[in-house]
Amino acid sequence: MVREVSGLHHTGYTVSDLDRSLRFYQDLLGCELLGIQERNGGYLAAIVGYPEAHVRMAHLRVVGSQHVIELFEYLAPTPGRLALEPRNVGTAHMCFVVADLDATYERLLAAGVDFISPPVEVDMGASAGGRALYLHDPDGIPMELFQLPPAKD
Repeated sequence: MVREVSGLHHTGYTVSDLDRSLRFYQDLLGCELLGIQERNGGYLAAIVGYPEAHVRMAHLRVVGSQHVIELFEYLAPTPGRLALEPRNVGTAHMCFVVADLDATYERLLAAGVDFISPPVEVDMGASAGGRALYLHDPDGIPMELFQLPPAKD
């Protein structure tokens, strides 16, 4: 078997308002901003398949990992909307690990974050004993928060 893939570089999401999304990912989830830039045409247009592509983009690092989140706000072409429900094919989510799910839930709830569920105990499988919930980012993109199960002796 040929193994062409050797790693994971980033996870990207298209957002409607980059500044609003940055407030969510930085201020509420604690991600570290690596940089903001604007691209018009060139290699980006070739990669995404829109000759008129013009985006504002940001890269953030998830604290405690090397994983990067890439956010694109399309200035052109005009973006559309998808039904971003967990059950819909193609809908993605990221799962952020948190130390205290209840405290994080209460803090984000007070900040007006839209939740799909409250904290739920994982009662089976490899993550049994952990706790998790789903929420929406400002554009309705599903996200998961996960508290690891207690360490076993």
